[in-house]
Amino acid sequence: MKTTYLLSEISRDDSAVFGGKAMAIRRMHGAGIRVPATVCISIDAYKRFVGESGLQEKIQLELHRKQFADMRWEEIWDGALRIRNMFLRSRIPESLAREITETAAKYFPDTPVVVRSSAPEEDTAASSFAGLHESFVNIRGSAAILEHVRLVWASLWSDRALLYRQELDLDIAKSAMAVVVQELVPGTASGVAFSVNPANSAQGVVEAVYGLNQGLVDGAVEPDRWLLQRKEHTIKEHNGPERSKFMAPAGDGVILKDLSAEKMMKPPLSPEEVITVYRVARSLEDIFGKPQDVEWTRINSDFVILQSRPVTARQDGDADDKRGWYLSLHRSHENLKKLRLKIENEHIPAMISGAADLAVTDLALLPDAELAGEIETRRAVKEKWTGIYWEDFIPFAHGMRLFGKLYNDIVNPEDPFEFVELLAQAPLMSLKRNAALQRIGAYVKQNPALQRALAAEDHENISDAELNRLMAEFSSQYGDPFCGTYGDKTCAESREGLVHIIMQMADSSTMEERKQNRAGRNKADLESLFFEKFKQGDNRARAEELLDLARASYRLRDDDNILLGRIEEQYVLAVQEGRNRLTRNHITAAEQLPESEVVRCLRDPGYRPGLRESREFSPAPESRQMKARQLLGQPAGPGIGRGKARVILSPGDLALFKKGEVLVCDAVDPNMTFVVPLAAGVVERRGGMLIHGAIIAREYGIACVTGVPDATKLIHGGDEVTVDGYLGIVTVGQGADSSPPQGA
Repeated sequence: MKTTYLLSEISRDDSAVFGGKAMAIRRMHGAGIRVPATVCISIDAYKRFVGESGLQEKIQLELHRKQFADMRWEEIWDGALRIRNMFLRSRIPESLAREITETAAKYFPDTPVVVRSSAPEEDTAASSFAGLHESFVNIRGSAAILEHVRLVWASLWSDRALLYRQELDLDIAKSAMAVVVQELVPGTASGVAFSVNPANSAQGVVEAVYGLNQGLVDGAVEPDRWLLQRKEHTIKEHNGPERSKFMAPAGDGVILKDLSAEKMMKPPLSPEEVITVYRVARSLEDIFGKPQDVEWTRINSDFVILQSRPVTARQDGDADDKRGWYLSLHRSHENLKKLRLKIENEHIPAMISGAADLAVTDLALLPDAELAGEIETRRAVKEKWTGIYWEDFIPFAHGMRLFGKLYNDIVNPEDPFEFVELLAQAPLMSLKRNAALQRIGAYVKQNPALQRALAAEDHENISDAELNRLMAEFSSQYGDPFCGTYGDKTCAESREGLVHIIMQMADSSTMEERKQNRAGRNKADLESLFFEKFKQGDNRARAEELLDLARASYRLRDDDNILLGRIEEQYVLAVQEGRNRLTRNHITAAEQLPESEVVRCLRDPGYRPGLRESREFSPAPESRQMKARQLLGQPAGPGIGRGKARVILSPGDLALFKKGEVLVCDAVDPNMTFVVPLAAGVVERRGGMLIHGAIIAREYGIACVTGVPDATKLIHGGDEVTVDGYLGIVTVGQGADSSPPQGA
């Protein structure tokens, strides 16, 4: 069956076979509009590949590992990466591979191309979602084109597409992906044109950058932007950025280069060219009968239209729909480099100094009214940094994922998460904090009298100068790990929990052993294997840069939460001081008052808040009927761990953790990771290979399974649990056991 076609061989009724993008290009070509030389690969090629390779059944199993509604962003990305790896490692039928490579060699013998998705559901009026599927720029040679066709096929099941599975009507049995292969037009300027401004129906928009359009699409190059009057086709407004870079072809991809001094001072398009581009967009609106979002490039003085899709109407949408935010996490390499500089040079120093500045204030000396103001100030600081955390720190975590995709594309490993072994380099702040606790524990272990005093819980009367120095040094550098971990838990109560953990550390000799075991994994071999795939030059330098970026992303994924915790701690201390004063003033249940009521009471001594229902945590009663022998999740930390379950449901549970127990929780908060080195294993309801609990568990070589539905309901405190971090199986019950794999 033939699967590769020229535009002239496609009829206007073939949309279900070639997809929206291919049909739009075919229609423009038929209307006499200049488009690049194009070959279309039908959905029959995709169907044959997934059918003969067994991929359809594998995708079915992957997408039913867990109820989709219960999956977080991290789990969706992990699932998409596993599917992508299945595509990479599955053999394309020989006759199909031959047809695609021979067609590519015939029409693009020495020509670089762009390989684009063209799903039947994509770029239609009902569902125009830019960027859900993959495109690859500057691909050379028939073998490389075939491999990138494979990656475009895999992107039918990308994390972004899975988020919009309902709108795209994704169905394992029915959905398929066509592909468009276009000659790369090395334009001197490129951009997009909207025949109607999504924000103002009386206007149109033209955006332009120097070089390839990839710079604009990736967000690496800020465009010049013109607003035009739709009716008159006249320019209403021009906003010019600070021009400095452009995207150009390089090797087997693209590279960001510096603009000349002359181009920095000059827009990529003249006013006449802006109007010319806009008129093309309006003519395409007439052809398609709907407002169009047009991608174009200029070569010499001519404009070439790369693709056209319906304009996506701007919608305010559901406030609870976070999918748009998730799509914003996908950052380009260049965008991530800028974000790293901002985080490391601006945010982190400001967070450290900000927490230190707040800590200088002696809250006990403030009059009540000033304490009320201090609480509000600290809340504002906390909210500011929480906003920055979501705006900058979380998107920077995409650096790990970007590297993971590159590593899998180049190395083609059996384990799609093998790349994670390369990410740990500089010690994480959590590990430094844990090592400091271990040093305090080692000191206590050497002093039997001190051990006995701590065991007797006579904390107030302990006058050991060295212990006090170590504790003060720890608190100064890392804060109180219990303070603020559970919102309303007071820092004074948490000291008892910290002493308990130190006692467990004193009785533990596993931390360094575990770190040594982890260090024994041959990271150097994996790194060599990765770099061997690159020739010297731009591609090798980019690979080294991306690995360095991913390592920074991995480190900051943990460190940022510790730093945010220091700021939150200062807020909790101020609220706690207010509650303590109200208690001394005989205000009923002051420890349960929300911050707003605490502030009001401090400012108005005569105010008495009404009694409120207790906000103490009340865990749901255990149901012994809800019992399972084996629970399935995602293997996130290799190893086998056995022990009694410590289920974290309430504020006091973490402080009671003992060496050798299995940590079972909804999710390991970064401020909780100090107990992980004591654990025999970790089980989390929240899923993902790159969440905090999984990261720390791997650092210590502790078995970890994430994404276990209802883990804290189906596992009860004291249950014997075996955690199989190789297979993602948690076995529950008296005498639970599991046979470890060979070499475990």
